[in-house]
Amino acid sequence: MRYKKRYYKLKKGKNMISVNDLKTGLTLELDNGLWSVVEFLHVKPGKGAAFVRTKLKNVETGNVLEKTFRAGEKVGKATLDRREMQYLYKEGADFVMMDMESYEQLPLTEIQVGDGVKYLKENMVVQVLLHNNRVIGVDLPAHVELEVVDTPPAEKGNTAQGGTKPAKVETGAVVNVPFFVANGDMIRIDTRTNEYLDRC
Repeated sequence: MRYKKRYYKLKKGKNMISVNDLKTGLTLELDNGLWSVVEFLHVKPGKGAAFVRTKLKNVETGNVLEKTFRAGEKVGKATLDRREMQYLYKEGADFVMMDMESYEQLPLTEIQVGDGVKYLKENMVVQVLLHNNRVIGVDLPAHVELEVVDTPPAEKGNTAQGGTKPAKVETGAVVNVPFFVANGDMIRIDTRTNEYLDRC
């Protein structure tokens, strides 16, 4: 009986941390929303109390907020469940994912998938983020390899210069690439910065 009571308290209590222990990428529960720490800076002014200046991004809406906390202030740390899933196919407006452990299929909306939707390719393995069994986002691999399907041909003399041109890849995303990249080339893209890395 004593164990059950203790377990109940642990389940009900919010996981609190000090803002002094913030890390980039940490997810916080603030104002009934989930916010990921993008940047943080500890400030110790000559006069007055120390504080922590942060830049936070809403995990679900993508909105960015700048917020200042008193040094040592406690905030709620969100517990996220990461599940490895494979993108199978698009059905109507939904993107159908399959849980790699249970093989259950889960349809996600474009909003749930987020910015990564433009790099989503069939059979790609992604990390689906859940909070209280609710999907709040999808993390794609840091790099993806995709085929160039439409880019202007390089003009003579351009290939030696360091300029770029737009290239459309097989998933529909448009990326700036060097002049020497041609239709049919496989290129590696950083999904976090939307930048061309190299030709495969």
